[in-house]
Amino acid sequence: MIPATSMEPRPRDDELARSWARAIARTSYVSMSREELVTHLEQPARRLIAALAADDYDPRVPTEVGAGLVAAHFTHPSSLQRTLAVLGAQLAPAALAGQRLARLGELQGAVAAGYTQAMQDRALHEQEQIRTAVMDARAEADRARWASEARFQALFAEAAVGIGIATVDGRVIEVNRALCDMFGYSAEEMIEHVVADFVHPDDAPDVWRTYDDLATGRRDHFRMDKAYYRSDGQKIWTDLVVSLIRSQDGVPLFVVAMVEDITDRQRLQTQLRHQASHDPLTDLPNRTLFYDRLNAMLTDPPPGARVGLCYLDLDGFKAINDTFGHDVGDELLRTVAGRLAARLADDGHLVARTGGDEFVVLIGGSSGTQGLVAVAETALAAVRAPLDLDGHAIEISASLGLVERAATATTAAELMKAADTTLYWAKADGRDRWALFDTERYARDVSRYRLTSQLPEALAQGQFFLEYQPLVSLRDGTLTGVEALVRWRHPELGVLGPDQFIGLAEETGLIVALGRWVLGEACQQGQRWRVTHPHRDLLISVNLAVRQVRDPAIVTTVTEILDGSGLDPRWLQLELTESAVMATSGQPLQTLHALADLGARIAIDDFGTGYSNLAYLRDLPVGTLKLAGSFIAGLRHADRPDRVDREILSTLVRLAHTLDMTVTAEGVETADQADALRRLGCDTAQGWHYAAAGPAQSVTALLTR
Repeated sequence: MIPATSMEPRPRDDELARSWARAIARTSYVSMSREELVTHLEQPARRLIAALAADDYDPRVPTEVGAGLVAAHFTHPSSLQRTLAVLGAQLAPAALAGQRLARLGELQGAVAAGYTQAMQDRALHEQEQIRTAVMDARAEADRARWASEARFQALFAEAAVGIGIATVDGRVIEVNRALCDMFGYSAEEMIEHVVADFVHPDDAPDVWRTYDDLATGRRDHFRMDKAYYRSDGQKIWTDLVVSLIRSQDGVPLFVVAMVEDITDRQRLQTQLRHQASHDPLTDLPNRTLFYDRLNAMLTDPPPGARVGLCYLDLDGFKAINDTFGHDVGDELLRTVAGRLAARLADDGHLVARTGGDEFVVLIGGSSGTQGLVAVAETALAAVRAPLDLDGHAIEISASLGLVERAATATTAAELMKAADTTLYWAKADGRDRWALFDTERYARDVSRYRLTSQLPEALAQGQFFLEYQPLVSLRDGTLTGVEALVRWRHPELGVLGPDQFIGLAEETGLIVALGRWVLGEACQQGQRWRVTHPHRDLLISVNLAVRQVRDPAIVTTVTEILDGSGLDPRWLQLELTESAVMATSGQPLQTLHALADLGARIAIDDFGTGYSNLAYLRDLPVGTLKLAGSFIAGLRHADRPDRVDREILSTLVRLAHTLDMTVTAEGVETADQADALRRLGCDTAQGWHYAAAGPAQSVTALLTR
């Protein structure tokens, strides 16, 4: 060792620290300010200065300082170079003065050695950390893969849904227990199959096109409901989800199918669909299914296609239901439905129950009216066959409406409307028959319905008016009365006679209001004639409909009209048809007597065309018989009168006179008829021979003349 002198210069540690900080600033990977770096380097600088000046040099100090730089993350390649340069520049004067240049070199070498060793240790440590991390990651990956495979195996083996894996060429390579149970095969048996073995006849063509698209990579998955056969031949329905497994480079490798058994759900859905489209009582197609089929036939039909309908309704079904009970009625409907289906459905016709006791037969590809009539006759014959239901022998018939049209020239609504109309015709024509749609008849019905709807407004707007036809005494030819006849001055159709609207008014009930108006107008006109021609005894005859007689207020109405007009009741004659009078009993019969008690006369109109129950006349307050014009027609020719009509007329006149009734002959058109009736003792006549019905002015002229 070289002894140091007391006068050798000694560097300051703060100056070394500052120079050192300037040199290695920004070579550390730890963010540190300049002052923080100076502070950090003051102690290493102090130790290096002390080590250089010490009598006993300790190389561990500079070695630790070099390692300290690495620990402080001064690991940039320039950190050591700059450190050695600063130490040489700052410590060289002191080393030279103290003859310690060799020690300075040793100190710099020790710093470099410590730095290098620390860097080597650091690198080895980091490599060990990396190796350990790699090993840990590999072990963790192995554990994760094992866990994933274990989970997959557990899920695959114990899954509630069936899972199968196949190669893209269709070879089955793995299946789970649920799939084996579902199809009734063992795993070994399943693997012996290929995907194509599971084709079902109900498969749509696009099912396997879709599978081919997936196997060839054109799609990655699909889902559908598909039917399969089990090993025992039983059909099952499944919810099938198929996915494609690709390699890392996108090449198709495997196909995975997940199969859920939905047979019970499918059966329930099928049952619900059947219930929604079929009648619960007869199991025939219902109205919904019928209209679906009909609309399908009418939607874009082929050229020349025709469609036919047979609309059937049981005659008198309500009476059977009420008499024998609903259970028998239901059994009757089931029996009729079975017969119709057995005889017609096998021919390709749709037999449906549309409600109540109504059935409809839909005939697609109709060949014309002849084929339609054949179906109708078959249906009627099926219904007519006697039935034995719950010990009751029942005979029943049906009425049937037919319509047949080109499929391109109609709609479902038009067909059903026409069929309903023809069914009504069949009922009106006598039941147990069919009626074919007729355009002209339908037009007449439409006209009737139109008039029916216009009746209330016509009455409200005063479109009705009266004409009067004279009643003439056959004894001396004098005017004894007039019959009031209502007319309708229709704004479009002109003047309509009573035969065109009275029946409609009776059907709708408007006849009560119309009859009241007619009676009021006739009585007022009759009273005017009484005032202007007080010396003439003129009878005013007014027709009453059956519904008017059954109106509880008719007596009050007649009384009020007579009081309001001032007409004496004995100059009012009320005419009722023979059928109405003969069917009168109970309250209506009391009404007739009450009207007669008012003083009004009661006449039977069109006598001889209805019941002709002559004995019944004794109990009715009838004063006049008006003989139907059909009898009078037989007397048209005086040289060759109809002998039978003459004898009938003679008998009726004698009978009426025996019962203290007068007799009026209607429809007298010739003088020969008038002479013959006079000889038979008939009292009064009316008809074109004397005068047609006309306005009140024409009667006034007759009265004046």
